[in-house]
Amino acid sequence: MKPIQTIAFIGLGNAGSKLAGSLLRNGFNLIVRDLNREAAQPLLDAGATFGQSPFEMAQAADLLITCLPSPAASSKVLEDQDGALPAIQEGKIWAEMSTTDESEVVRLGALISAQGGEPVDCPVSGGCHRAATGNISIFAGCERQAFERLLPVLTVMGRRILHTGRLGSASILKVVTNYLATANLMTLCEALVTCKAADMDLGTAYEAIRISSGNSFVHETESQVILNGSRNINFTMDLVCKDIELFDAIASRAGVPLDFSPLPVPQSQQD
Repeated sequence: MKPIQTIAFIGLGNAGSKLAGSLLRNGFNLIVRDLNREAAQPLLDAGATFGQSPFEMAQAADLLITCLPSPAASSKVLEDQDGALPAIQEGKIWAEMSTTDESEVVRLGALISAQGGEPVDCPVSGGCHRAATGNISIFAGCERQAFERLLPVLTVMGRRILHTGRLGSASILKVVTNYLATANLMTLCEALVTCKAADMDLGTAYEAIRISSGNSFVHETESQVILNGSRNINFTMDLVCKDIELFDAIASRAGVPLDFSPLPVPQSQQD
């Protein structure tokens, strides 16, 4: 199978811009596009080219990557006028790196498979700071042949790569892990506030949690951001709510009753 040389990348947000930067630094021919042209400028200055439409980008590339804020945005990129879908045929791969709905990625994947292309859902996990250094984790749901062809690209963007099985499986696991991260972050906030109210030194509290059974990846990364005062993890509340809603949808389809999951959603989102 022909190795991947030219990559089209659509969606240059907090994570996408950093993933695309890793590809460019490692010698791939890169075509980029974002509704915010300014987001693409650092990559253009470094040697990438700007795609005029998703269709033209998919025609020119061996691999199309979408990294977008919602399932609807990915569907628009593929299916709108000048969308990429008709160009993703035999020999080409579509890799969905967004946090998306499993049923939607399966639907779009079936359309791509029907015309000879290979669909992969491969969301990332670990935070934007890890995406910037190529140290992020990547799940990949797809046929094994597609995974092996895509692996050299994935290892440029991430350090830990896991083939999760069928198309859609990676999206399920990404939503699950994002849900767990949110739940963990909420309990950490309560724990740190309680420590402060109990007149504990928060630096000592952080270290005690870190070396104890209460430790987690979320504590080691996000608690530091809380304690240093920035509270900025480059992830907005609307994305948190989207991920929890996607998790609830998976549980609902599987017939699993949930007690805790509705609690993290702000009341304004529930009404």
